[in-house]
Amino acid sequence: MHKDTLSLAQKLIACRSLTPEDSGCQKILIDRLEKLGFDIERIQCGGVENFWARRGTSTPILCFAGHTDVVPTGPLEQWDSDPFTPSIRDGKLYGRGAADMKSSIAAFITAIEKFINIHPAHSGSIALLITSDEEGAAVDGTVRVVEAIKARNETIDYCIVGEPTCVNRLGDTIKNGRRGSLSGTLTVKGIQGHIAYPHLAKNPIHLTAPAVAELAQTEWDCGNEYFPPTTWQISNIFGGTGATNVIPGEIKIVFNFRFSTASTVESLQAKLHEILDRHGLDYDLEWTLSGKPYLTPKGDLVDAINNAVKRTVKIEPQLSTSGGTSDGRFIADICPQVVEFGPVNESIHKLNECVEVADIEKLSEIYQITLENLLLK
Repeated sequence: MHKDTLSLAQKLIACRSLTPEDSGCQKILIDRLEKLGFDIERIQCGGVENFWARRGTSTPILCFAGHTDVVPTGPLEQWDSDPFTPSIRDGKLYGRGAADMKSSIAAFITAIEKFINIHPAHSGSIALLITSDEEGAAVDGTVRVVEAIKARNETIDYCIVGEPTCVNRLGDTIKNGRRGSLSGTLTVKGIQGHIAYPHLAKNPIHLTAPAVAELAQTEWDCGNEYFPPTTWQISNIFGGTGATNVIPGEIKIVFNFRFSTASTVESLQAKLHEILDRHGLDYDLEWTLSGKPYLTPKGDLVDAINNAVKRTVKIEPQLSTSGGTSDGRFIADICPQVVEFGPVNESIHKLNECVEVADIEKLSEIYQITLENLLLK
């Protein structure tokens, strides 16, 4: 089984699945799942390949979720080996997607195969939600599958997303939630004019500065047991014509909230508008919500995977909600308990991405024990 998990990971890495391409990864997975009695529902949208697979008709439903697409390689000449020719050196498997997240997907499959072989009449259902649109726009992938499931009034009880979560060694970190991401584009209007005649113009940069200072110092919330306080950060500022003798007619500021469950979209928007209005600015504001925060407190799923980690690698994992967004934000809409767990993330999106070969089978074992903990009650 160790060689089988490694072999499957290598086959997936060899597929040049640059987002949103799948390049045959999902066919490899589906061929193995069909032999296990899974019903496969392929969902194609906007050129993106997705599938929903389920074995069993009863509850609870434990779903493994992941993506077959990978980020671009960067300069090929800077890799020590071809990123789509899996290579083993010094006990590590190298290749684009090795850590993010083809080893996790391989471990899903072999864990399920071994579990079903030992427990063919298990209770509940096992499911997989696989997309090729996580690293890119993320609009025709997991979100579309979730919409299809939701339209049938179906839900998932537990979901494990195979994102690389660990920091220093396999098992040290389980992500039991993620912050939300709310962006805005603020345009503050002034009056353009000659810089030598400021009384005939209205400088929007000067007008906006006090409001920006207050926004940067505002405490949006205090966070909670699982989340740090919400933060507000400017990512880009655009203003001016490029000339040194022209007061600009407007300034554009692009900003982002990374927010916890201690705030809501509405509360953040209302507070920001109140500050801008109090400073008397003439402005337009466009909002973009990339994802709401989600949180899985300690309970059945967290306990099950925590137990599996301790039994397999003999360490106590830490719960974390750090990092950016993941597809867990979409799945949380139909699943009350979502966690992310996968290999060490130090090399993800980098040149010479890799994962410890020894961790690949341990990851499969952790997933298998989690299946046992949740479906053999």
